[in-house]
Amino acid sequence: MNTPDTQAPHRAPLSLNQDFLCMYDKGDEEGPFGPRYHIVHGWRLRGEVDVESLQGALDDVVARHEALRTIVVRTPQERYQVISPETAPVQLILRDLSVVPEDERDAVAEQLLIEAEADTFPSTELPLLRAVLVRFDDRDSVLVLISHHTATDGWSMRLIIRDLANRYAARRGHEVPVLPEPRQYREFAEWQRELVGDPVRMAEPSEFWQQNLAGARVHTMKLDRPRSVAVETTTAMHRFVIGSEVITPALKLGKATRSSPFMVLFAAFAVLAERLGGNSDVVVPTFSPGRGDEEFPYTVGSFFNFMPIRVDLAKCRTFREVVIATRNQCVESYSQDVPQILAHAPELMLPAISDDRAPCVFQVFAFPFLLDEELIGDLEYTEIRYRLVSQPLVSDVPDGALWTLNLDPCGEVVGSVAYKSGLFDEATVAGWVSGFQEVLREMLVDPDAARESVRVAV
Repeated sequence: MNTPDTQAPHRAPLSLNQDFLCMYDKGDEEGPFGPRYHIVHGWRLRGEVDVESLQGALDDVVARHEALRTIVVRTPQERYQVISPETAPVQLILRDLSVVPEDERDAVAEQLLIEAEADTFPSTELPLLRAVLVRFDDRDSVLVLISHHTATDGWSMRLIIRDLANRYAARRGHEVPVLPEPRQYREFAEWQRELVGDPVRMAEPSEFWQQNLAGARVHTMKLDRPRSVAVETTTAMHRFVIGSEVITPALKLGKATRSSPFMVLFAAFAVLAERLGGNSDVVVPTFSPGRGDEEFPYTVGSFFNFMPIRVDLAKCRTFREVVIATRNQCVESYSQDVPQILAHAPELMLPAISDDRAPCVFQVFAFPFLLDEELIGDLEYTEIRYRLVSQPLVSDVPDGALWTLNLDPCGEVVGSVAYKSGLFDEATVAGWVSGFQEVLREMLVDPDAARESVRVAV
């Protein structure tokens, strides 16, 4: 591990993930380096919160993770990241909402997250972590954490709350486990570049992706307004829930076919894509965690590998066969998970740049370190996951739409679609979601029934 000078900012190469974001760079006012590319998570806290200890714990987390002290520099000549040895204290906003009745607090908690998502957070203002503490009463609070998305991902936010809870408890005098020493994000950037620069290690993945994506074209959705006339550049969010009466048989089918929940849900989305796009050779992108083979589990940063999954539905007579084909493709694809897959299929994304269509990314993430009524020191933490309110302004997506499905412990799926509101109407997005649920219900009633192929081409 190369230790930077503790008295001066340290310059390091960008990760390939940061390079990927530079493809969509629109300066410091828009796009992935703009003030609307941030990530927001919230937790309900039970117990009396000591503000001084919370502030200290927030600052401890920033000192522990370099990514929260990093600015990405982009000039016409070069691009790199600069890691500051120290920053100003984390901004901690305190709000008193003791007037809110107890039966309204859950709704207010969700509204607090909506407000944070509609706010701005420049990528040049260190540290790249902010917090809001809202008190309903002395023992019932909401903690909202906001971070710029260039510095964190969903996995990272849960690492941050785990570390924060640990440091808060320690500052309150409780005995807590010693946190594992994290590898820093700049080390990930170095590891990643060494990986792709090694022809021996990259030979097999390169050959796989070249063959797997030969002749493929990414699935796209028809726009409500062509790009050439669209004015609005902001991102909206449509939220929905899929009930356990649908998800339970999906999970049952997954077990029967040795498929994960992601594989079953992805299979259903592939069928929806076939029906909407009129093509049985379906390629839908997702994101893998991109953290290597257990190399960086405790590192805070922006991790992902863009991974297109290709499923040939023309060969699938039943939905069970669709799930099995999806499983096989996922197993093979994830075994060859590397950065820069698009470099091996330069024509894959051609449909995504047309004037009247845009891509959709589909993801179902399972994150570790989930806090659910977990007592750490003298505070109990529960993540606010069950969110239902759609909203017109959220963190930006570079283009098209991003589906995110979360399997809740209660057995339901809490889902969302973030979409460019200048390109799509919410009614269109709601129609996709209805179509997706229709596919799930139809196919899971009898997975072995003969399925119709393409129904609708739009």
